[in-house]
Amino acid sequence: MVLPAQRCARLRELLDEGIVMMPGAINALTARLIQREGFDALYLSGAVLANSVGGVPDVGMMTLTEARDHAAHVASATSIPFIMDADTGFGEGPHNIARTVRLFEAAGVCGIHVEDQEFPKRCGHLEGKTLMPAEEFCEKIAAAAAAKSSSDFLLLARTDARGVESYDEAVRRARMYLEAGADGIFPEALKTREEIARFAKDVDTVLLANMTEFGKTPYLTADEFAEMGYNIVIYPVTLQRYLMKAAQTALQTIKAERSQKSLVEEMQTRAELYELLDYDMQVPNTK
Repeated sequence: MVLPAQRCARLRELLDEGIVMMPGAINALTARLIQREGFDALYLSGAVLANSVGGVPDVGMMTLTEARDHAAHVASATSIPFIMDADTGFGEGPHNIARTVRLFEAAGVCGIHVEDQEFPKRCGHLEGKTLMPAEEFCEKIAAAAAAKSSSDFLLLARTDARGVESYDEAVRRARMYLEAGADGIFPEALKTREEIARFAKDVDTVLLANMTEFGKTPYLTADEFAEMGYNIVIYPVTLQRYLMKAAQTALQTIKAERSQKSLVEEMQTRAELYELLDYDMQVPNTK
């Protein structure tokens, strides 16, 4: 198993090399697939944790322990670095976010983003969010920065100010969060290509772009984000959405045809699954 410090160091190397694309894993199996398909890093979404692991909406219902265990499973199944959504820090005040950093880092997470919403939080592309005071959030960021055991662990401050107040407030808060100790900024729900490019000029730091579907941000390629000055692009819920639609189609087919036979050609084979799992290496040959 790759040590947490090694993953963190590798993530910093990747950031120096260029834009880092991070598909969102649903579980340890899809994390393995992301690595097998040649991606250098991956992402763990709080929405996917809530939806696919907990079966609940993304409104802050999952616990720190559940998130830590989810991360640990992914770390044990992969060797590439990954960052994780830490929501609002799994509790109020600086002590909770500090504990979150320590537990996530020990589990193998290479970085987190924490957001400036009041609890209970909501998806960044939905209405009805409330921001916490910027000064109070700066205290959380400072506590998170102090809790890091590795300087390579990436602490990203997410601001939802664009969707609640204004673009200018998002920039103001981002600058405050950097002064408080954040390593970079995640500006959520920027609305136009021009706004995305402008933010990179107004806030010169490590920047994460959220390329989610059905949201407020226009679809851009990773190369376009790189040209604008962004360092990370996440695709947080893409696999969940795609696979859930495929699962729905499969279930409808089984119900209608009373057989799965017509679906077999579209399935991952048993041999492909075993190869992905390194089955021969992990199960001794007893013949």
